Amino acid sequence: MAQKTKKAARPRRAAAKSVELSHYDRAGRARMVDVSGKQPTARTAEASAEVQLGPKVMAALKDNPKGDPFEVARFAGIQAAKRTSELVPMCHPLPLSHVDVSCTVCQDGLVVIRSKAATRAETGVEMEALTAVTVAALTVYDMCKALDKGIVIRSIQLERKSGGKSGDFERPRGTQR
Repeated sequence: MAQKTKKAARPRRAAAKSVELSHYDRAGRARMVDVSGKQPTARTAEASAEVQLGPKVMAALKDNPKGDPFEVARFAGIQAAKRTSELVPMCHPLPLSHVDVSCTVCQDGLVVIRSKAATRAETGVEMEALTAVTVAALTVYDMCKALDKGIVIRSIQLERKSGGKSGDFERPRGTQR
């Protein structure tokens, strides 16, 4: 019978500046980040998503028996932002001071959904902005799926954020679009 040998543990390399995923403890278990020691600061985030509608859907938008899918999507996105911590397990519930969602119909059936979220809290509002555009895009799909199951949702992304320890972020123009 062959004898099993244990692999030697690889030594950890020290990095000049260690970047760690904050939602894991030292044992690798998922955890909610403790923000109790942080001071509340003003934070904002903007996100976007795209929904590609086919010509049949575009032609029928005016006569949709369910109503204006973009207005319903706007409301759904705002509601979703307020409930992000119920949907994403490690998100903190935040006192949102502002949420806005807009839908813009561009050329060839492309719909761009944008959200803005703001708070004064110990942690950022990126997840709320991303959740808003995601649920708004799903709502557009839901309201138009009777005409076309081939609707495509894509490019859900953070566009910019401000505030917090990690500082400001702005997606360079022309990336991921």
